[in-house]
Amino acid sequence: MARGVHRPQEDQEFDFVLSMTTGPVLAYFCGTWPKAVEACRAMDAVVAELAREYGTRFTAVRTDMTRCPGATKRYGVTGAPTAVLIAEGEAVASQAGPLSHEEFRAFLDAHL
Repeated sequence: MARGVHRPQEDQEFDFVLSMTTGPVLAYFCGTWPKAVEACRAMDAVVAELAREYGTRFTAVRTDMTRCPGATKRYGVTGAPTAVLIAEGEAVASQAGPLSHEEFRAFLDAHL
């Protein structure tokens, strides 16, 4: 799978990215409602930077909760932003709320 941040437009595309990925997937779930937009945009920059830094250690997937309701429900996401680390289709860790670069790095280092 190509590096960078994937942006599936529907549940089927989200599932396809997971099926084509051999390592861990960092899915961060975002919303389009006013209170979520700013926090999710901040997460975009942090995740993009970490995806470059960590290289092939994980695949990043920005998941729109409205466009991917099945994935949102499957991983128990109730608010945005929420980061979920997925291995072999199963959630191994999750963190709700916006994270700084340092907090996100600590989350990844603890679970990768």
